[in-house]
Amino acid sequence: MSRTRKTDEIYQGFEQGPIRPPSEAYSLLIRVTRNCPWNRCTFCPVYKGSRFSIRSVDHVKKDIDAVHTSVQIIRNIAGQYGRIRRAEMLKIAGSYEQTDPMAFNAALNWFAGGMESIFIQDANSLIIKPYELVEILNHLKSRFPRVRRITSYARSHTIARIKDSDLKEIKNAGLNRIHIGLESGSDKVLKMAKKGVTKETHVKAGLKVKKAGMELSEYIMPGLGGRAYSKIHALETADALNRINPDFIRLRTLAIPNSVALFDDWQAGRFEKCTDLMIAKEILLFIQALNGITSVVKSDHILNLFETVEGTLPQDKEPMLDILRTFLAMEPERQCVYQVGRRLGFFSRISDMESPHRLKKAEKACRQFGVTRENVDEVIDELMKRFI
Repeated sequence: MSRTRKTDEIYQGFEQGPIRPPSEAYSLLIRVTRNCPWNRCTFCPVYKGSRFSIRSVDHVKKDIDAVHTSVQIIRNIAGQYGRIRRAEMLKIAGSYEQTDPMAFNAALNWFAGGMESIFIQDANSLIIKPYELVEILNHLKSRFPRVRRITSYARSHTIARIKDSDLKEIKNAGLNRIHIGLESGSDKVLKMAKKGVTKETHVKAGLKVKKAGMELSEYIMPGLGGRAYSKIHALETADALNRINPDFIRLRTLAIPNSVALFDDWQAGRFEKCTDLMIAKEILLFIQALNGITSVVKSDHILNLFETVEGTLPQDKEPMLDILRTFLAMEPERQCVYQVGRRLGFFSRISDMESPHRLKKAEKACRQFGVTRENVDEVIDELMKRFI
């Protein structure tokens, strides 16, 4: 018998939340909670003005069933027509009365991506009762038994309060990777950013996830400490990760859109934003301080200046540091060209500057934007806002 929470809410059809990690680009998105239960981080523009709520297990299961039905229809159409364009697929699907249009679209994207992974939305789905999450996971596995990976975001504060036995049961039900926004290991920075968590809670939560046998992906935010706390931010974050040894360390460089609380602090002079050059030095210090762990460092976001600062520790530590040292050793004018070229997509790595065609495009953009050594970071700030 389903032990779901009673709800007066009427099922409105398949739902999807606004975000997912870049590594879940080909995952099926299943919404278990809406928005974020904390929603106070000064740097985060997502969910502001939205109330947090928990969807009923029955509604989530209806979403899963709707996708399952849609996948069966897609397989039938694909088998009957062979290669078929998306618009034609959607038109044919419209003749099936049992399809939910949003569920079908989600299923079509997932089908095209290979149907290997599922991401549980929104910001902190492990806040629901463990037995409810287990029920949802069991239903997912019954409908899609060949799925290789099921993942979710979670807050350290939430994970730290879950019993080890419950986490293990959740893992055994199929959740095998958790994404946590650590952001910083410095209590000063965490307090300033209103993360609602301490370094010790981050460490406790990370170790609990590892103990449960799940993969752990920790996100850190270069630049979050500003100029005042750049060094302590780098060193304390590295120390926290050295104690956790997560499977993945993912870099997400700070950007400050106009809609977040940190923007007001920045404009008022209460927060001094780091330049790209300062952040490069901060990341260098951070990676130098990572010791005794076997994590995979990923830089898989367009906000990052260095896409290729990636590798497995400890063997790839020096190659990652070499990339940063190469940038820091450049002439200032050449650094500016790389910064603009990277943020406009002309470069993905420093070696791309050796391409005359790419270099010419970046130099032209610098002239168009009137980029100088003095204003390059102001130009970069505006370019970065486009990707948030």
